[in-house]
Amino acid sequence: MEFLCYHRDRPGSMPLRQALVEAHWAYMDGFADRLIARGPTFDPAGETCTGSVHIVDLPDAAAARAFAFDEPNYQAGAYRDVLVRRWRNTLGRTMWEFPGGREGGHRYLVLGFGEGEPVDLTPPADAVDGEDLVAYGPLLSDDGTAWVGTAALVRAPDAAAAAAVLRTPGRYAGIEVHDWAFGGRPTA
Repeated sequence: MEFLCYHRDRPGSMPLRQALVEAHWAYMDGFADRLIARGPTFDPAGETCTGSVHIVDLPDAAAARAFAFDEPNYQAGAYRDVLVRRWRNTLGRTMWEFPGGREGGHRYLVLGFGEGEPVDLTPPADAVDGEDLVAYGPLLSDDGTAWVGTAALVRAPDAAAAAAVLRTPGRYAGIEVHDWAFGGRPTA
């Protein structure tokens, strides 16, 4: 089962995150074979880290909660809250298989929170080749039966274009767009 975890930073938590970066990477190394995507989110200026997203394949909701709440930054108090939702990988690949690569263009995390009849369960038809979609899928209840939104990692020229990946905006109670970057240990 795939889960999306989004840890939102507490204001002023960057020094704590910097002190824990190696502990965070070491923790994530233990899940390397199960990670679908990961990376930090930033303020619109790209200067301040605002959160951290991880999409991971785990056995069940309890394992997903353990993954999210045992993370070193969470344990140390760097995050103000955590979103943990079941997710379906409609692209069937990881961010490392994204044809657009790690560099180039602006990247965004798009979270659409909805209820009722599901919408946007599949990627937009014009994005099927996946050249701008890093990850895409519905957010679901723990048992996978209820749609609660849609999440995407997308390369787009700006935040408005990123939000447009959700084709039926009127069906969402709220849509969040966060600047995002590929995560993981820097490669030398």
